[in-house]
Amino acid sequence: MTYKEIIRSENHTHFLYKGQKVFDRTFLNALKFHVEGFAPVQDASGWFHIDMKGNDLYPQRYDRTFGFYFKKAAVIEQGNWFHIDGKGNRIYTQSYAWCGNFQQNICTVRNHEKQYFHINTKGVPLYQEKYTYAGDFRDGYACVRLANGHYKHINKLGQALNQKLFDDLGVFHKSIATAKDKDGWFHINKQGDALYLERYFEIEPFYNGFALVENFEHQKLIIDEKGSLILAL
Repeated sequence: MTYKEIIRSENHTHFLYKGQKVFDRTFLNALKFHVEGFAPVQDASGWFHIDMKGNDLYPQRYDRTFGFYFKKAAVIEQGNWFHIDGKGNRIYTQSYAWCGNFQQNICTVRNHEKQYFHINTKGVPLYQEKYTYAGDFRDGYACVRLANGHYKHINKLGQALNQKLFDDLGVFHKSIATAKDKDGWFHINKQGDALYLERYFEIEPFYNGFALVENFEHQKLIIDEKGSLILAL
């Protein structure tokens, strides 16, 4: 039995394996199992994590628990957010107003001054700057929002990927990211250069070389990585 084979019941109160209740426990709420074989659950005592046999991982209870990512899970205790390991131990002493999930030992957080930044597994910021928003790292880069409302990409040292600023920005997928300027949305490379001249009302990342976009007449189109129109839907 693998973690993928254990599914939640439709009312999210217990777990099933091949259609049968997998262990004799019912919860107020339950989230799915992750690769580590742990799941966040809630009963009358609070939120905690269980293993694939239905056993508690630790005795502590929290206001909320979330799934494990890279063997670390975000929890809330009396309004403070931090991460724990699979034995329920805090992995750092700091507390935050919000925590994301660790991705390759880096996590985005928000402090109590409403500032976003990234931390390592010891809770230490990766860089000195603070932002009005910071997203997850993907392919080595993350999107951050500056105080002036503009966005840029940074690397794991907090350094700007290029000198380009945008009105909005997406993460990289196969070295291409979505970006927005005053004229609309488009796709860029890692140098921050547009792949084509057109601008769109909405766009999606490229999927196997093609992307779904919507023009300002709200028509859906398929374009290739050079911006050429392939199909009007």
